[in-house]
Amino acid sequence: MDIDRATLASTLDQTLLKPTVGFKAARTWIEASAQLGFGSLCVSPFLVPVTAQLLAGTSTKVCSVCGFPLGYAMTESKAEEAAHLVSLGCQEVDMVLNFAALLEGEDLFVQDDITAVVDAVAKASGGSAIVKVIFETGYLDAEQIARACGLAVAAGADFVKTSTGFGPRGASADDVRVMRAAVGPDIGVKAAGGIRDLETALAMIEAGASRIGTSSGIEILDAFDARSGE
Repeated sequence: MDIDRATLASTLDQTLLKPTVGFKAARTWIEASAQLGFGSLCVSPFLVPVTAQLLAGTSTKVCSVCGFPLGYAMTESKAEEAAHLVSLGCQEVDMVLNFAALLEGEDLFVQDDITAVVDAVAKASGGSAIVKVIFETGYLDAEQIARACGLAVAAGADFVKTSTGFGPRGASADDVRVMRAAVGPDIGVKAAGGIRDLETALAMIEAGASRIGTSSGIEILDAFDARSGE
């Protein structure tokens, strides 16, 4: 696959969502990642302020999560959380879809849930922040994934995303292909969950992903540099 290092880096959402990581370890991680050209650093909500401080003046966005990782929080809670994240400096919000409702066919509820977060983020950011909707595809079949895509697009989401990394499995290239076909060329597709090496990341991009969520962004770039130097 023909891709340069800067483009690869910009597709990576370098991720730190481990529940055991606090401020000191996060600061070290952020400082190591800040100048590498990642699309975003995706951090736990309480780490948004320090991440925004350390990323100031860089091209890398601040990303965090909403309704994470189970998606079943009240819609009002999700919207309030998303708006608060933006007020703290978050530029990208990855919200978890209510996949329990999706599995029961409660499509209007699911769409309204997403719409509430999209509207809250737009209002809080003046339209500058974006929303990615996490499906947790490990619980869904291809028809359900495609249906979720339609609901996310109708609700005004900017991206659809495969997984939290805490579900029954991570992303697959098949998931990504279904999602890309369902949303078309103008909506982002983020593959996340279990992507730890260069070849897997490139396979997801080849399948149609425009962003990759990974906790191994530095290692992926190191592998790219090693391959390019051969």
